Amino acid sequence: MKLTALLCSMLVASVVSGAAFAQAPIVIKFSHVVASDTPKGKAAERFKELAEKNTKGRVKVELYPNSTLYKDKEELEALQLGAVQMLAPSLAKFGPLGVKEFEVFDLPYIFPFKDTLHQVTEGPIGKGLLQKLESKGITGLAFWDNGFKVMSANKPLRAPADFKGLKMRIQSSKVLDAQMRALGANPQVLAFSEVYQALQTGVVDGTENPPSNMYTQKMHEVQKHVTVSNHGYLGYAVIVNKKFWDSLPADIRTELDSAMKNATTYANAIADQENGRALDAIRKAGKTTIYELTPAEKNEWRKALLPVQTDMEGRIGKDLIASIRKLSASSGEK
Repeated sequence: MKLTALLCSMLVASVVSGAAFAQAPIVIKFSHVVASDTPKGKAAERFKELAEKNTKGRVKVELYPNSTLYKDKEELEALQLGAVQMLAPSLAKFGPLGVKEFEVFDLPYIFPFKDTLHQVTEGPIGKGLLQKLESKGITGLAFWDNGFKVMSANKPLRAPADFKGLKMRIQSSKVLDAQMRALGANPQVLAFSEVYQALQTGVVDGTENPPSNMYTQKMHEVQKHVTVSNHGYLGYAVIVNKKFWDSLPADIRTELDSAMKNATTYANAIADQENGRALDAIRKAGKTTIYELTPAEKNEWRKALLPVQTDMEGRIGKDLIASIRKLSASSGEK
C-alpha cells in the first residue's frame, strides 16, 4: 500500500509538473539601443502590451532598452545565435551583415517626404528587402519610422563648407561614410551608446540623428549647434530569429503579427510628434542654437550630397535606387 501511495503521489507530481511546464510562457527577449521614451522605445512597449494580451499570457516579452543587453555591434550576432529573439536595429545595420540593399535608406535626400518612404516600406520593395534577410537566419516583421535627421556640432553648420575637417560620428554604413566625405568631414564609426561621451570629450565633433534620439541621449547638452537639414532618414526593421519564429505555434504567430501591425501603426504615427517635441525641448533647454536651412541653403546641401546616390549604385543596386526615384517622381517630388 505504501508503494502504491508513493507511486500515486509521484504520478500526481509528474502531472502537476507537466501542466506547469506546459503553461510556462514563451519568452521573447526584445533588445534595442535607444531609450524607452523614444518612438522605438514606445512602440516596443506597445508591442509587449498587445503581444501578452493577445496571447492571454502565453507569450512574455522582456524589453531591454538603451543597450542594457547588447550594443550596436553585438545585437545582430546575438539574434542569429538565438541569445535574443527580437531586435529593431536601424536599417544601416544590415549593410555590414551583407544585405547591402538596405543602405538605400541611408542615401541623402532619397526620401524628401514620408509619402514615398511609406510606399517603399509598406509596398513590394520593402517586402522584398525583408525577404533578403531570410538567408541570414532572420525573419523581418515590419519597418518602424523614427524620422528625418538633423546635423549637430559645436560650430554652425549652414553650408557644406562648414563640415570641412570635422570628425562626424556615423553608424557603420558605406553610404553614410560617403555622405560625410562628400561634405568634407571625417566620418567616425561609433556605437550609439558611446556617442554622448565621445561628443563630450571631443573624440568626435558632431553627429547626425533624429531629434528624439538626440534629446533622449542628452547629446544637446554637449552640442552647441543643430541644423534642421532633414537630409536623411533613420528607420528600423523589427526582426526575429527565424528558427525561433518558425518554431512558434501558428496561432501564436498570428497573434504576434497582429500585435506587430498595431505597434507599427502606432510607431509611425508618433514619430513626427516625438521629434517635434524633442526639437522644442532642445530649444527650450537653451544650450543649443537651432538653425533652419533656407531654400537656397538646402539646395546647396542637396547639390553637394545628391552625387552620393549615383556613386552608390554599384553597391546598393542601380535598379533599386531608380525604382525609388520613380516613386518620388510619381508623387511629384523632385
